Amino acid sequence: MEKHKVFFLGFFCLTLFPAYSYSSLSFEFYALSCPTAEFMVKNTVRSASSMDPTLPGKLLRLLFHDCFVEGCDASILLEGNGTERSDPANKSLGGFSVIESAKRVLEIFCPGTVSCADIIALAARDAVEFAGGPNVQIPTGRRDGKLSLVSNVRSNIVDTSFSIDQMINIFSAKGLSLDDLVILSGAHTIGSAHCNAFSDRFQVDSKGNISVIDTSLDREYAAELTKQCPAGANPSITVKNDPQTPQLFDNQYYKDLSAHKGLFQSDSVLFSDGRTRKRVMDFADDQNSFFQSWSQSFVRLAGLGIKSVDEGEIRASCSVTN
Repeated sequence: MEKHKVFFLGFFCLTLFPAYSYSSLSFEFYALSCPTAEFMVKNTVRSASSMDPTLPGKLLRLLFHDCFVEGCDASILLEGNGTERSDPANKSLGGFSVIESAKRVLEIFCPGTVSCADIIALAARDAVEFAGGPNVQIPTGRRDGKLSLVSNVRSNIVDTSFSIDQMINIFSAKGLSLDDLVILSGAHTIGSAHCNAFSDRFQVDSKGNISVIDTSLDREYAAELTKQCPAGANPSITVKNDPQTPQLFDNQYYKDLSAHKGLFQSDSVLFSDGRTRKRVMDFADDQNSFFQSWSQSFVRLAGLGIKSVDEGEIRASCSVTN
């Protein structure tokens, strides 16, 4: 398997993946070794999401943060000082208990067989379907990584304040296209964010009054955001990514962007930039087109940086290496 190329940028490194490195995966990988593996993961996701409707968004975000750093290898699940989970950007991640719950069930029926990396990918896929999105068939056979470094995080993930060019650089380093960027940003049709994720779009004066500095935001929407996130707001407060249908995986995200109601700067630039505006408008008008495109881009996302047999393992517990 082709090794990942690592470019050091100051104190950080940007990992370049071979484009769509999922050649070692297959659609019937567990057909003989654990034929009910996907069913057990789906059942766990459905049960947990039925009790907590915020979980689909969390599970989908977990996949992004795993795959963009060191590839889809469950390195985000490893605990300890200096691991990826200790980076401030990952402090707000959730859904870990769902992955661990699925892993415990799988270890009972198919011990030492199903990787934590596959569980993350399958759980994200099932979370999208549970929230009303398309049922995507993805190949399995991922291996769990043996390394997780906090220093690898920041240079490999998209920040909510990024420009379109900054996002293109991150995506292209992973072998993902501009089209993939627009499509996979549609993940923001579910989930929520803390106020500090979009605070750069506002300013607070000496009297604590908040005003909008990002003129691309719809004024009424901006006013609503300042009500939900007033100056000195509790850091635990969250705002829905999509104010219209926050728990439904649909094309409303693109309609929001067209109405200048993107929550993050990194959302709004997809509509303001001429390179991506037409695609946003197309998806806003045609949900089926978005779903079809999502299915293809999701497979590419879930196939980033796959570890070889020598590079990876099947963890007995997702939070520690064997």
